[in-house]
Amino acid sequence: MINEQIRDKEVRLIGENGEQLGIMSAREAMRLAEEAELDLVKIAPTAKPPVCKIIDYGKYRYEMARKEKEARKKQKVVELKEIRLSPNIDSNDLNTKMNAAKKFLSKGDKVKITLRFRGREMAHMNASRHILDDFAENLAEVAVVEKAPKVEGRTISMVLAEKKS
Repeated sequence: MINEQIRDKEVRLIGENGEQLGIMSAREAMRLAEEAELDLVKIAPTAKPPVCKIIDYGKYRYEMARKEKEARKKQKVVELKEIRLSPNIDSNDLNTKMNAAKKFLSKGDKVKITLRFRGREMAHMNASRHILDDFAENLAEVAVVEKAPKVEGRTISMVLAEKKS
């Protein structure tokens, strides 16, 4: 809220240079802001009494937008990468998939390992579960199992996340 939008009887006022001007009526605070040719901005509406500051509102909004943009820049969006395996995968192919998973994990992404079954492979689902266990065991130094292997229809899947050091 700025200027005339402030309807409180009393406000705690902070001057344009950050000095405490004390508790006064909203009209008096508005008059001081007008004398300084600046805006009266409510910065802490939940306080008792609310805290208002005499500042240039346009400059204030610009600073807030810049801070928000900086905060967004520092955020990392964690993606979920998927690696698909089959029950009759060869050890070299499995090593290639593990290297890909390590690369994804090092970038900070989560990895979903999916073991797909087709046709007669469905009869031997439990016999192939060791592939996922070996996968997790070999990546134990860089990854932690976030979601344990779970059967979902024709697939068994688990999620690995980067190990926090």
